[in-house]
Amino acid sequence: MITQVDLLETPIEFLKGVGPKKADILRKEFNIFTFDDLLNYYPYRHIDKSKVYHIADIQSEGAYIQLKGRVVSSEIMGQQRGKRLVCKLVDETGSIDLVWFNGIKWVEEMLRENRDFIVFGKPTLFNNRWNITHPELIDPKNQPVSAVPMSFQPLYNTSDKAKRAGLDSKAISKLVMTLLPQVREVIQERLSNDIRQNLKLMSLKDALCNIHYPEDMQALSQAMLRLKFDELFFTQLKMLKLKLVTSKKYKGHVFSVVGETFNTFYHQYLPFPLTNAQKRVIKEIRADMGSGRQMNRLLQGDVGSGKTITALLLMLIAKDNGFQSCLMAPTEILATQHYENIKRQLAPMNVRVEFLSGSTKMAKRREIHEGLQNGDVDIIIGTHALIEDEVRFKNLGFVVIDEQHRFGVEQRAKLWRKNTIPPHILVMTATPIPRTLAMTLYGDLDLSVIDELPKGRKPIITAHYFEKDRLRLNGFLQREIAKGRQVFVVYPLIKESEKMDLQDLMAGYDAMSRAFPLPQYALGIVHGKMKPEEKEFEMQRFIKNGTQILLSTTVIEVGIDVPNATVMVVENAERFGLSQLHQLRGRVGRGGEQSYCILMSGNKLTTESKQRLDAMVATTDGFEIANFDLKLRGPGDLQGTQQSGILDFKIADLIKDEKMVAYTRNLAKALLEKDPDLSQPENASMARHLAKLMRKNVYWGMIS
Repeated sequence: MITQVDLLETPIEFLKGVGPKKADILRKEFNIFTFDDLLNYYPYRHIDKSKVYHIADIQSEGAYIQLKGRVVSSEIMGQQRGKRLVCKLVDETGSIDLVWFNGIKWVEEMLRENRDFIVFGKPTLFNNRWNITHPELIDPKNQPVSAVPMSFQPLYNTSDKAKRAGLDSKAISKLVMTLLPQVREVIQERLSNDIRQNLKLMSLKDALCNIHYPEDMQALSQAMLRLKFDELFFTQLKMLKLKLVTSKKYKGHVFSVVGETFNTFYHQYLPFPLTNAQKRVIKEIRADMGSGRQMNRLLQGDVGSGKTITALLLMLIAKDNGFQSCLMAPTEILATQHYENIKRQLAPMNVRVEFLSGSTKMAKRREIHEGLQNGDVDIIIGTHALIEDEVRFKNLGFVVIDEQHRFGVEQRAKLWRKNTIPPHILVMTATPIPRTLAMTLYGDLDLSVIDELPKGRKPIITAHYFEKDRLRLNGFLQREIAKGRQVFVVYPLIKESEKMDLQDLMAGYDAMSRAFPLPQYALGIVHGKMKPEEKEFEMQRFIKNGTQILLSTTVIEVGIDVPNATVMVVENAERFGLSQLHQLRGRVGRGGEQSYCILMSGNKLTTESKQRLDAMVATTDGFEIANFDLKLRGPGDLQGTQQSGILDFKIADLIKDEKMVAYTRNLAKALLEKDPDLSQPENASMARHLAKLMRKNVYWGMIS
């Protein structure tokens, strides 16, 4: 006997009309493996077929409409590739041309009898006359009797590969129509009766049927509401449940001492006074690390807010308690910079700091491995080389992961497993995340925010220049260099693109060399295709003021700290996202001098590009920019923070459904406070669905 679950988990090839070849396409193109996956492959919109228009009602192009009339003439026109069948459809209000370029013989046969048809398609205006190309023809007398309503035609996302295999939107719609009658009665409710009744939500069975083939617009709206609620509610429930489980399961090292190392550095060597925000964050993290539970915390702060010095102070607390720390950064440039800064700051103290990356020589690598295993190394800083199996610690107690979205989750998990008792984890990001997104992405992490820049930092002045302002820009750069300052110039491409007319790096270098000639000016160049040692040489030359202008691709987006650099020029700024522009701007303004960000663009800008550049000019607040970015382009992979399996939303929208995000989080929180194990009978259906979600997604929430 086939159970309810078995039927929904049936492989998709066993659905009538699919078979092995189409099943392979459905799996590869759309991640549709089972009946349940197809059931949850929602249309992106519906076409209203409940209304029949008159031909005289047609006013504009762009919208699908349905007409009813009689074909009164047909004529084959043109030759070879231009050959087409043109038919005239008339109703009591006028006439319209129906045009076919393909399948002409079949259409001619169908239209031979002089009878009425329902015609569905998108009208366009050609030679001042309305026509519909390749319309759908329906014979009203021979419409098939369907088990599902057909007033609204669903449109499904597809792909060129799928279309070539016969899986266009209409074909997917037909498969769903075949599936629904088979599975309708086995769809199990997953919300408790209390939640459904209190919120007046449609049943899951009715929601899944109406999201594909709605009975009317109200039913479609109710179905969307129910399915959005489910996505958001169960995402929040999963996050909070995982947080609850891991806090109980994983005990943490107790850092009870704030000792000599911390105090000596804090009182004698701290390079600048901490902001109130930094002090608050340190206090929050100290409380976590002294609680006896393993800490998982996200430290969020704008560029230049002082996250690294905050992390260093916490690493010194780890040393005072007999533990080692490691800091992992996504690029060798950023990791090197962290190492050099921290090494310099701790030089007067008895703290051993080492650096490990893929380019570390073998002899040095062996020395570092030995120091980590016997406990001589207190702080190790490096790239993904830190997660290699041969890197073993005597007593790793504190892990800092910088720019976490640049690491795979499983990579980070390897660090988490470097000790018998998991180390405390501090994840740092300079990408400001709107509260709505943070609640959803990082519901399993505690959140600390440094929302204050160090004293003495002057706000960066941002300006938007057009290509016609090039001479004005060069004059400004010359004046800044004359003051002893330095300049970044960033380009979107390395080599010329035939498709996009962009100012590429090499052409830019030639132009800048002419405008800023030797020996008065020295220019450097850095891009991702250079060898690491070449890149490092150019970076060090710029840091030591051996070059006044550094031309680069976005390899300098994260972590380069040159206090003497006061100008960031971004070429073709309209081609960059807001998050990237904000990160690039954060490379200047790190000293005491006034700094500038110049956004260069072409004269022709799209509305969205202009909005982005205007936002950059208007504010330097990363959180304002993040909110604007979210509204402008939606949450998909926002600023690179999306993690697979966490934001896997099919229908919910973090912008439009912001209130529902907050509501579902509070509801999930209240539910788990009342019934942490979801063991009460009324919560059984929710417990079952949550267990299914946990099994489906490999999840590493405990490590960020």
